[in-house]
Amino acid sequence: MPSGSIYVPQDEKFKGASPQNLYETFWFAGRRNRLRVRAAVGVAGFVAGYYLAYRMGLANPFAAGVLLGGAAALVDLLIAWRSHERTAVWRGKRRGEVRTARLLRRGLARHGYRVMNGRAVPGETSIDHLVIGPGGVWIVDNEAWEPDTHIAKYGERLFFDEKFGTSVAKGLIGAATSMAALLTRETGISVTITPVLAVHGGKIDARGGTLTGEGLTVSYPRRVARWIRSEPTAELTAEQIELLSRTAARILRRMM
Repeated sequence: MPSGSIYVPQDEKFKGASPQNLYETFWFAGRRNRLRVRAAVGVAGFVAGYYLAYRMGLANPFAAGVLLGGAAALVDLLIAWRSHERTAVWRGKRRGEVRTARLLRRGLARHGYRVMNGRAVPGETSIDHLVIGPGGVWIVDNEAWEPDTHIAKYGERLFFDEKFGTSVAKGLIGAATSMAALLTRETGISVTITPVLAVHGGKIDARGGTLTGEGLTVSYPRRVARWIRSEPTAELTAEQIELLSRTAARILRRMM
């Protein structure tokens, strides 16, 4: 391991390197092997395409083989690219809140939801996104984790590898409670806010990439909007949504 071992001498070139830099180093070092695998996938696709076209009596089996081989190699390239892009926030190449804001806007705006980004309860806490819509109110925060971090739920407890998710859950639940109390007091509408953590990187051990425990929902960013639409917590009218949105815009400080 990069952190060292009592059995294996540490390589001098890895001393002091951050996990992100090590990831980049190993990623680029594996390029030649990925190209070999991609070539093998392309050849296998060519053979399969040629054979199928020949058996079906098509006029040009060679062209069919080239087409299928190229498609197979392209799929392999896209899989590798997606795997690398999933670490972009953790590597500091992208901002998680910017990506999540775009996904929330695309997935919720046309369904009558309002999304407010970068807000803070004066003197208390800050959040990345506030979502108000027909199904209720949510706050969404962003966290980046190493690619091999295992996120799971056992009983009602969340775990990030061997660490309890309690500390993360308490922070977001506290933010949701403070903001709900503030909106309820200012609007007269009884508000309950559901906290959601958008995870950039890591592996969520749940079907659909979303799990809930200790009062906190954890999800991949691309899944958050769909989950919000499918898990209503209230029934808000258009007038209530408008009042809550205007009130939130007025009382919640915009973060720079």
